[in-house]
Formats: sequence, structure tokens, C-alpha cells
Amino acid sequence: MKEEFKLSYIIKEGIRDMFYIWKEELKNVFKDDGVMIFFFLVPLAYPVLYSFIYNNEVVHEAKMAVVDQCDSPLSREFTRRVDASSEVQVVNQVGDMAQAKHLVDSKEAFGILYIPSDFSKDLHAGRQATVSLYSDMSALLYYKAFLLTATEVSLDMGAEWTARNHPQSTEQLQAITVRPIPSESVVLYNPQNGFASFLVPAILILVIQQTLILGIGMAGGTAREKNRFRSLVPITKHFHGTLRIVLGKSLAYLLLYVVVCIWVLILVPRFFSLPQIGNPSDLLLFLLPYLLACIFFSITLSGFVRDREAPMLLFVFTSVILVFISGISWPMYSVPPFWKAVGYIFPSTPGIQGFVSINSMGATLNEAAHFYQVLWIQTGIYFLTACLVYRYQIITCRKRLIRQYQALKKRR
Repeated sequence: MKEEFKLSYIIKEGIRDMFYIWKEELKNVFKDDGVMIFFFLVPLAYPVLYSFIYNNEVVHEAKMAVVDQCDSPLSREFTRRVDASSEVQVVNQVGDMAQAKHLVDSKEAFGILYIPSDFSKDLHAGRQATVSLYSDMSALLYYKAFLLTATEVSLDMGAEWTARNHPQSTEQLQAITVRPIPSESVVLYNPQNGFASFLVPAILILVIQQTLILGIGMAGGTAREKNRFRSLVPITKHFHGTLRIVLGKSLAYLLLYVVVCIWVLILVPRFFSLPQIGNPSDLLLFLLPYLLACIFFSITLSGFVRDREAPMLLFVFTSVILVFISGISWPMYSVPPFWKAVGYIFPSTPGIQGFVSINSMGATLNEAAHFYQVLWIQTGIYFLTACLVYRYQIITCRKRLIRQYQALKKRR
């Protein structure tokens, strides 16, 4: 039996070719400025940029205009307490709503507090008083700051007013009268109720997927442009096996993105004091199928890329959509079934859910088992599709070579 037909020889040749492809893919990455930008510059800069933007966590000193039609000690006290909070700053007190609306239109204020003329009169008469709040809804964080501050001030002043008008014989009875059911708000897993702690971990995971898609897609487009047959597969003896191509390329990307993940998911959250309460071993085990699923998914998509610029046009716009259908910025149970199914096409959907559960909420790998299993299923499916893409490319390339050879024979 000839040496080249022995199983041991085939395996050794396959391993040699796989590492040859791995080495060539690394060379191609470091020679291509565009791929380098997506693989290194974007993952380096974007997490830092987003963390800097949202580093304040909550809105402070949101500008508010006050229309005090009552102009009584009680209304002035209400305004003073609102202004004394860290979330709201009263920038102006005007005489009517028209002036207040003008301040909002000119962006000198982002909310209006309206105190009616009968505010103090209603309180002294034992009736319920009202205070109206208007907010510029172009930024929901302003509305949140205004609403929480006005609510807390009204509850505190209401409790004090009740205590003064209904005195009791003991402090305990007084406390029961003022607040029959005491309550305390505890924000789980995000004690400062901050925007960065809630959103940035999800963005970090999405950055890994999107940069892989764009970088591998651009590398695929470059390979087609350099190949005379516009094929992904070069015409060399090392590229005649499907498994060695897919494994060699994926091994190169995996090696590069281990470094990227250390920066994006470990160092950046530590620099900006983002939540990191998960078990490191659980997190590493979870990230392995996520990286593999993203790599094989990106290799599959690269089979449909015809030139270098195509990934920018096809995939960049999906980032915002993927954040919404991931279930992090909008509850997953409120996502329509169709979009929920679309979301599970992308590794980022179970990746974001599982990463946030482990990293930010302290879940174990067993508690995030659903997302972990989905990622392994995606890894298997996209590995097969990546193999099919390259198998098709190999067969197509061979047919073109045969046709070219036959055409040359006829000319002779």
C-alpha cells in the first residue's frame, strides 16, 4: 500500500497543512491593515470609549425649570428639596408654562416642575395636593432623574406633614401612622442603579462577535480579490482539505482573540469598576463555546463576501438590532417570537445573556446551562456550515482548474 494512502500519513499531512494554514492566516492578518483595525484597534478602543461615556453611571444635576404658581412656604420648600438632590438642578423659576417650555425648547432645561396655585391651600384643607412633572423624553435618563427625585421629595414631605397634623403619644405609633408599611428599595446586582453597569458588559460581548465578523469577512473578501478564480481557496497543495482549512483558520483567530478577550472582558471592566462577581473558571468555560461559535459563524458568513468592503455594508448596521433582540435592553419575554428566533441565529444573544448572568449576577455555569448549551449547539452547527462553505469552494476551484486544463489541451 502506497504511503500517501495510509491513514497515519493522511493524518500527519493534515496536521502539517493545518498548522501551515494557521501560520499563513496569522501572516495575512498582520499584513492587512483593515483586518488589524477590526481585530485589534476596534476591540482596544471601543470598550474604553463606551466605558468612558457611561462611566458616571447615573445622571447628575439634570437641568429643571420650575413654575411655582403657589409661591408659598410649602411650595418653596418643595422646590428647595428638589434642587438640593444630586440628580436635579433647578436652573430657573419662571412665572408660567410658556416661559418654561421656551427653556426646554432652547435646551436650557430638560424638565418642568409645575406647582399649582392651590398646592398649599389643599394641604392645609386636608385634601390631596398635586404637582405636575414634564420631561424632555429625548433622553430617558433625564426623565428617570426627575421622576425619582420628585417622588422621593413628595413622599418625605407627605410623611412630615402627616406627622405634624396627626401627632401620636409615642414615636413608634407616630412611625406607624406616617408609614404603616415601611419599604426599602434594593437594586439587585447594580446597587448604584448605573447605566454602565447595566449596558457595557453586553456591549463588550457584542464587540467580540462584530469585530470577528467584520475582520474575517474582510479577510475573505481580500482572498477572493487576490485569487484569479475569485475563490476563498488558494491554488496550493496545502489547501485541498476542508477540515484542515477550517481548523487552521479558526485556530489562528482563536489565538488572537484570547488576547482580545483578556483586554475586553477582564481588564477594561476592572479599570472602570464594572461588576465582576462571577467565578473566573465558570466565565472561561462559558467564553470558550462563545468564541468558537463566533469564529465559525464568521467563517460561514465570509463565504458570501465578494470584496473587502462588503462586510462594512452588510454587518455593521446589525449591532443596534442585536443589542435589542439580545434581551438586555428590552425584556426577552416582551420580544416577539419571530425576533426571538432571529436572535438565536447569532451567538451574541445567548452570549450576552449568559455572560451577564455569570459575570454581573454571580450565576454558576450550571445556572447558565441553557445559554451554555445553546452556544455549543451553535458551535456545532456553524462548524458544519463553515466546512460546507470551504468544501464548496474547493470543489468549485478544482472544476475551474480542470476546465482551464482542458481548454489548454484543446489549444495545443
